[in-house]
Amino acid sequence: MENQLLRLTSELEGERNKLLSHPIYAKINDLAGLQKFTQVHVFAVWDFMSLLKSLQISLTSVQLPWIPVGSADTRYLINEIVLGEESDVDEQGNRISHFELYQKAMIQMGASTEAIDLLIKKVREGINIQDAIREIGLHPYIQSFLEYTFDIALHAPIHVKAGVFTFGREDLIPSMFHQLLERLYTEVPEQVSTFRYYIERHIEVDGDHHSHLAKDMVSQLCGKDENKWEEVLQASKKALEMRYLLWDAYFYLNH
Repeated sequence: MENQLLRLTSELEGERNKLLSHPIYAKINDLAGLQKFTQVHVFAVWDFMSLLKSLQISLTSVQLPWIPVGSADTRYLINEIVLGEESDVDEQGNRISHFELYQKAMIQMGASTEAIDLLIKKVREGINIQDAIREIGLHPYIQSFLEYTFDIALHAPIHVKAGVFTFGREDLIPSMFHQLLERLYTEVPEQVSTFRYYIERHIEVDGDHHSHLAKDMVSQLCGKDENKWEEVLQASKKALEMRYLLWDAYFYLNH
């Protein structure tokens, strides 16, 4: 199965490199650019949680009476990631989800949270997620990105969910983005300190440890089934393509 993982990673290298060289990063060169970036990226921060929770539902026991489900290693991975994503700490040590921390960073830097707030409001009101996505007037690329994520989260077989989670939703951020953030922190720390903390915390929590466990999870779920590995490859490739489209939306929203 190690060979399958290596082949999968190799097959996705082109899409990953394409994302890393997306022209969006060259355009984010000041605070205004960062503000506009977060207004697009926030949707990826939010819907990632639903993909994660769909894995938790499928791979752990969340019903009564409790019974053991699947591999304890996989349960540990999912529950550990949920813990880190759903109830981490902010700069002051207060419990907060990564999504809420991201929103806090947006507010601090002066970015609008209107669109994501409206989407969550509609979901709270009980509106079907697909209808809610269509109703709030998002750019078609953002809408397509969200629709793909929720199609996977709600309908895909578990090995495909795990594959997209592991290989299709990496936050690929080139070094130039980190350099910009450090420069902005020097210039306007009172506006980007929370975002800087979010990026650092996200990297720390989602480091190599989680990556290795996630790959083990995919290996366990796919086993020696060639068809499952191919389904993971195709779904992950499309997920990376959808992320590229999400980045494209930045240009349409800022002309």
